[in-house]
Amino acid sequence: MSPQLYEFHLPLSPEELLKSGGVNQYVVQEVVSVRHLPSQLKAFQAAFRAQGPLAILEHFDTIYSVLHHFRSIDPGLKEDALEFLTKVVSRHSQELPAILDDTALSASDRSAHLNALKMNCYALIRLLESFETMASQTGLMDLDVGGKNKKSRSKAAHGFDWEEERQPILQLLTQLLQLDIRHLWNHSVIEEEFVSLVTGCCYRLLENPTITHQKNRPTREAVTHLLGVALTRYNHMLSATVKIIQMLQHFEHLAPVLVAAVSLWATDYGMKSIVGEIVREIGQKCPQELSRDTSGAKGFASFLTELAERVPAILLSSMCILLDHLDGENYMMRNAVLAAMAEMVLQVLHGDHLEEAARETRDQFLDTLQAHGHDVNSFVRSRVLQLFTRIVQQKALPLTRFQAVVALAVGRLADKSVLVCKNAIQLLASFLANNPFSCKLSDTDLAGPLQKETQKLHEMRAQRQSAAAASAAVDPEEEWEAMLPELQSTLRQLLELPQDEEEIPEEIAAAETVEEVKGHIRQLLAKARYKQAITLARAAISHFPESETFRHTDSEESEETRFLNLLGIIFKGPAASAQGCSGSMVPGQTVLTDTPSASEPEGSRGSDELVKQEMLVQYLQDAYSFSRKITEAISIISKMMYENTTTVVQEVIEFFVMVFQFGVPQALFGVRRMLPLIWSKEPGVREAVLNAYRQLYFSPKGDSARARAQALIQNLSLLLVDASVGTIQCLEEILCEFVQKDELKPAVTQLLWERATEKVPCSALERCSSVMLLGMMARGKPEIVGSNLDTLVSTGLDRKSPPDYSLAQQVCQAIANISDRRKPSLGKRHPPFRLPQEHRLFERLQDMVITGFAHPDPLWIPFKEAAVTLTYQLAEGPEVICAQMLQGCAKQALEKLEEKSCSQEDPRQTTPVLPTFLLMHLLSLAGDVALQQLVHLEQAVSGELCRRRVLQEEQEHKTKEPKEKNSGSETTMEEELGLAGATADDTEAELIRGICELELLDGKQVLAAFVPLLLKVCNNPGLYSNADLCAAASLALGKFCMISATFCDSQLRLLFTMLEKSSLPTVRSNLMVATGDLAIRFPNLVDPWTPHLYARLRDPAKQVRKTAGLVMTHLILKDMVKVKGQVSEMAVLLVDPEPQIAALARNFFNELSHKGNAVYNLLPDIISRLSDPEGGVEEEPFHIIMKQLLAYITKDKQNESLVEKLCQRFRTARTTRQHRDLAYCVSQLPLTERGLHKMLDNFDCFGDKLSDESIFSAFLAAVSKLRRGARPEGKPVIHEFEQKLRACHTRGLDGTEEPNRCSQRAARAEKPCTGSGRRPLASVGSDSDFRTPELRRTTRRLPHAQPRTSKKRPKIVFSSDESSGEELSAEMTEDETPRKTTPIRRASARRPRS
Repeated sequence: MSPQLYEFHLPLSPEELLKSGGVNQYVVQEVVSVRHLPSQLKAFQAAFRAQGPLAILEHFDTIYSVLHHFRSIDPGLKEDALEFLTKVVSRHSQELPAILDDTALSASDRSAHLNALKMNCYALIRLLESFETMASQTGLMDLDVGGKNKKSRSKAAHGFDWEEERQPILQLLTQLLQLDIRHLWNHSVIEEEFVSLVTGCCYRLLENPTITHQKNRPTREAVTHLLGVALTRYNHMLSATVKIIQMLQHFEHLAPVLVAAVSLWATDYGMKSIVGEIVREIGQKCPQELSRDTSGAKGFASFLTELAERVPAILLSSMCILLDHLDGENYMMRNAVLAAMAEMVLQVLHGDHLEEAARETRDQFLDTLQAHGHDVNSFVRSRVLQLFTRIVQQKALPLTRFQAVVALAVGRLADKSVLVCKNAIQLLASFLANNPFSCKLSDTDLAGPLQKETQKLHEMRAQRQSAAAASAAVDPEEEWEAMLPELQSTLRQLLELPQDEEEIPEEIAAAETVEEVKGHIRQLLAKARYKQAITLARAAISHFPESETFRHTDSEESEETRFLNLLGIIFKGPAASAQGCSGSMVPGQTVLTDTPSASEPEGSRGSDELVKQEMLVQYLQDAYSFSRKITEAISIISKMMYENTTTVVQEVIEFFVMVFQFGVPQALFGVRRMLPLIWSKEPGVREAVLNAYRQLYFSPKGDSARARAQALIQNLSLLLVDASVGTIQCLEEILCEFVQKDELKPAVTQLLWERATEKVPCSALERCSSVMLLGMMARGKPEIVGSNLDTLVSTGLDRKSPPDYSLAQQVCQAIANISDRRKPSLGKRHPPFRLPQEHRLFERLQDMVITGFAHPDPLWIPFKEAAVTLTYQLAEGPEVICAQMLQGCAKQALEKLEEKSCSQEDPRQTTPVLPTFLLMHLLSLAGDVALQQLVHLEQAVSGELCRRRVLQEEQEHKTKEPKEKNSGSETTMEEELGLAGATADDTEAELIRGICELELLDGKQVLAAFVPLLLKVCNNPGLYSNADLCAAASLALGKFCMISATFCDSQLRLLFTMLEKSSLPTVRSNLMVATGDLAIRFPNLVDPWTPHLYARLRDPAKQVRKTAGLVMTHLILKDMVKVKGQVSEMAVLLVDPEPQIAALARNFFNELSHKGNAVYNLLPDIISRLSDPEGGVEEEPFHIIMKQLLAYITKDKQNESLVEKLCQRFRTARTTRQHRDLAYCVSQLPLTERGLHKMLDNFDCFGDKLSDESIFSAFLAAVSKLRRGARPEGKPVIHEFEQKLRACHTRGLDGTEEPNRCSQRAARAEKPCTGSGRRPLASVGSDSDFRTPELRRTTRRLPHAQPRTSKKRPKIVFSSDESSGEELSAEMTEDETPRKTTPIRRASARRPRS
């Protein structure tokens, strides 16, 4: 068929070209075989050189054959075909402009060029798509194999780099489409199939996921420009819109690519309407469909969000179409619409010069954002807060909305979602950083100026009002001028009317004087009732002819003028009367109108001042309100400091840093509160604390290094003022970290030494803080103190009068930091750092301790403790030095006793009296030495023995002959199992234990000499009643008991008697700590006394309760005491009036809840004890406690088991109060369907109790909670149960027989149990865990013992009148001593190695 006779139709599929179609339609005649393709391609190339682009008309079958055999032909042939076709199309695009401009072009030539164009483009595009398909498949294979050398494999597969070849082809097609090729078609209408052919390849290229890679950016841009030309020149708008919507639904990676393309078309190509078309299509999507199609919703949301960032002004006009999605279920679409609104506020609707319509639109957008701050979805609430953060950071939020958005952020701090809380904190931080008010936001500082300026504003307003009142005297003239025209018109009308005989008006008839009539006329004129005023004036002229006002007429004037003058005089008052006598009002008017004009500048100035003052007051009011909101937020955010989520804690820390920098006083609380987080196991939290303190305290500003060092030291010294021991330890850890990182400059250390040695003038407190800081730094670098040890000793421990024990104590603690306080590890081969006994340090310490012993200085006791501790840490043979200290102090005490004995005047008084402070000093020193001796033996001596043994074993191992190594099979096996080391460890431990048990308190040792004196003071609180002495003695006794199990066992009864019966809270608190330590050291001895430890949790003194809570928390969480029903005493602390104690209890149960099922296992006993009428708590506290505890039950099986047991517990409960408590516990559990079946199975247990309104309400609450999340198939069961509840409740209220019989049976069941009030109730089935337990007593009774009221206890008389001969024992009697001992197996640290 001749090329001129056929027409090429673009096929939908390649196979269509093989079938015969319509008349003159081109059909492929022959598919060339693979073997003949190279020669046919060369023939095509030769024809192209001869005929140009029209050669395709005769050789299209060759290119079709290449496409047909694309997968099986040689890669080189594919590349040659692509390169050749590109050349053909390029040549054709160059020739087409001249052909299109040729007006004499024949129809046959036009048809030939059209067919050639379609054939060339079809072949090139199909070849491009084939290459792209193969590249995608190769890319997927590369992902499976691995990414290494992927580019080389791609080149090997294609013979060339396809990613570099795509762009030129697309640019060639773009160049072709930019020509006016529509003239090749009939009627100059280009066929849709041709446009679809070209654009279809663009869309297929975009579907490749790798199109988003940076290396494919040229391809993306080429595709965008090609589609842009199709949009502008070939009416591709509708097709492009539909295709973009489809691609967004199915290809998540395309959202940013399509956004870039659409924004380019809207700006560079002027196709703004496509934005509206796409948005309209998205807006018409059904929200219910999008809630199911999450992939499509995600694509639409990403597209809208990024499109709003790029072209917000164009998108603004289409926003109304998207508003329906704000009410849809898909949260991503809501987020996208809200983000688009925020972008428009940021980029379009901002500034002070907005038009009214734009301002209204902005306000509507901000209203919508604020409303969705309370969205049901946490991701939407979080997104809203993020958007407001951006708006605030870019200062696009109107000042009028500051308070509302701040209030929104503060409210979201209580959100259940951690993400929302985190973003709320970030928003508040942004408000602080970008607030328009002040760099310092202290509400206390702002309150004063606000009050002052408000008072000034009130005064200015008062002055303004008085000025207005003063100018009111001039106002009648102005009013008269205003009413004169209308008054004249009314007067003329009345004068023209005939005057009839008028009746006397009521005002004149009722009036007695002329002034009253004038007053009525004046009121009528003021109310614009001119006709009545004129009528009244006429009547007054005739009624009061003798009156000067009404008879004043001038015959020369007209009647109209006379009436106007009369009314003017009456209205303006007497001042105008004198001026009006002349008959001319003009001069008067001139004077009156000139007066205000002269004062106009002053009035305007006053008005401006008032406006300025109002603005100032409003500014101060806004700043004060903002500061108050920030203060409110601080109290909420500070509670989030110890959240489990690391990112939230980091945000909280950063927030407090910013608040502190803005001078909010309450921020210091948060800055101090974050200190313990330095011990966090999370590296991010620890680093956040370090960064916070680096910004606030370790980065001072100054002109020189010394000035900066001085500011830094000043900052740290302020932190140390009134700091607790815990705070000081946290600061020491922070300072140690900075020292180890070399972040502290040498100038800081130099200045600290200068202050410590008084080379620069400073106060005693500053000197003491400098030594403390040096000691903290020594933990990081011991050489800071170690290299200047002699200087520090001579500075802080020299002889002074009076001695500075506070400085000396800090010197001791600083020096102690140069040694490692921990037990030496096995890896350390070098001996520990120790100083000889003769060192000047110990000489000065011993001298200061002995010298200060005889003086009643309260600072001597903490110094003495630090001195003893330092001696045992650093001295060789510290027991010798401390024994000398004890002997020296005891000698002084005896000398003082002898002096008192000699100086007694009364010979009958035979017993000398020692000053109380001396006895206190002596016992305190003995206790410190005893405890430090124990620590020294178990850490230093034990560690040194171990070190020496390891060194000896290593030495022996080296000297052994190889034959000897294999000689002893038993020894070898022991070594392999690690038993040899364990045996040696046990031997050393037994040696140390033997020394403590048999030698330390033996009569030959120094410490033993103080035991009788110590016991005498503790056993006679009446004789030795001084509070400080009792505290020191009790603490010393606890320390002595730590040494020996034998001594501890013999004195436990005395310790617990003092713990329970001492009248001094300090003594009870100290002994609580001591007994806690004893419970860890000797658990089997202390176990029978555990109830006495729990009893202190209800101590009347808050100090004791807090200490007891801390001690019991450690003991229980470390499994050192058995957790029994007495843990209910810890639960009672949850409602303690002291917030710190309640927080301590909450922390305890939080930690306990992480230990498996611990809380679940304890709940039965806790419920029984707390609801016990004889020893429980009130109903409201019970509810608070159980609400917190039941929140820890999160497993469904535990819930179901608890529901069943609680229902069964109704049978054994004795009182209505217990029934109510059990019902409340059921209502607090998250009920499941299986739990409901448990309740139905046990309905008989509680059915007869439902007549009580509160019990019935509790069960109804549980049912309503279950109904909210129930499945449809479970709702009939819920309804049945509710009807059953209501029926029983109604029968109970009506008093029918069946419930009465039920209650009688219950009463009969309870009756046998109530014979003894102390016996536990019988249990049903598996309800043994929920029996009402016997109320524990603080003392044990014998089986035949009488009730408590009749039990006689030994009376203790705390009287100072006791004689020294009568030593009344304060110990418990033998029958009060617990007999039961429950051994506690402690996990040995020296287990055999497996």
